[in-house]
Amino acid sequence: MRHGKKFNHLSRKTAHRKAMLANMGCSLIEHKRINTTVAKAKALRQFIEPLITKSKSDTTHNRRIVFSYLRQKEAVTELFRDVATKVADRPGGYVRIIKLGNRLGDNADMAMVELVDYNTVYNPNSKKKKSTRRRGGKKKSTVVPPVPVAEKKASQEEE
Repeated sequence: MRHGKKFNHLSRKTAHRKAMLANMGCSLIEHKRINTTVAKAKALRQFIEPLITKSKSDTTHNRRIVFSYLRQKEAVTELFRDVATKVADRPGGYVRIIKLGNRLGDNADMAMVELVDYNTVYNPNSKKKKSTRRRGGKKKSTVVPPVPVAEKKASQEEE
């Protein structure tokens, strides 16, 4: 039976789990993408998405709530300043989990967790890259510009 099992405890005590998720959340906000195990990635998604939603409305109350979860002033500042402006029009789903394969040491399932709006490869609405031009520009000719007539006459008289 699954009574009362709403989230993955990740085989950790409550304080350790909360500290780990806070550190992973701060790293995700700072670096925009991190690598971790699939179980931790799914737990991180549940942890960070409500905080990003709170950051959309910049009030003192929301900043204090988010700070109580993240516990790092720089991460909270970056979340409310940079990340919130990028995700302002998105109704949810701010985090993407991409499975990478298995870790060499213990064969754990690995995943990359990233903020959706910061990936230009997967984001179809972002600015398109200009197509590369294969053909080079016209070569500049090495023709010497013509000498003005007055200089020509002067050089002929000297000879």
